[in-house]
Amino acid sequence: MSRKLNWFLEWLVVGLVTVMLFSVLWGVCSRYLLADQSSWTDELARFMLIWVSLFGAVYISGRNTHITIDLLPKSFSVKTKLKLDLLVQVIIMLFTATIFVIGGGRYVYVSFKLEQTSAALGLPMGFVYLVLPISGLMIIYFKWEQMRQTLQDLKANR
Repeated sequence: MSRKLNWFLEWLVVGLVTVMLFSVLWGVCSRYLLADQSSWTDELARFMLIWVSLFGAVYISGRNTHITIDLLPKSFSVKTKLKLDLLVQVIIMLFTATIFVIGGGRYVYVSFKLEQTSAALGLPMGFVYLVLPISGLMIIYFKWEQMRQTLQDLKANR
């Protein structure tokens, strides 16, 4: 399941970057060639950047290739490294659940409740912010899977 989800995320990010690229390209062309920039291109590119950043973070989290400081763990035993890895995964899950899922979910709810819409596209802002709880749940899923694997490795090293 993790591989399929990561494959989907990979192509989703590629698709979102493509949409962002053409949005920016159209904005530049309409500004300089038509002397009248489309009002929606800047807003769409901004929304795509938000989605690319968050889904990119999920993708990196799923591949477990995010930035880490490994100076301290290099001096630890294998068993201690695994315990530290387990602790880091739990901290990431708690942070993501609190900020992305709970906080992001509340933000989406308030945006829909207040009927906020984007200026140029007229898109409900709740849809734009929906990426927060979705990406948070995906990160938690990946960290849960990695935590299960770490626990198996820890049992094997006893």
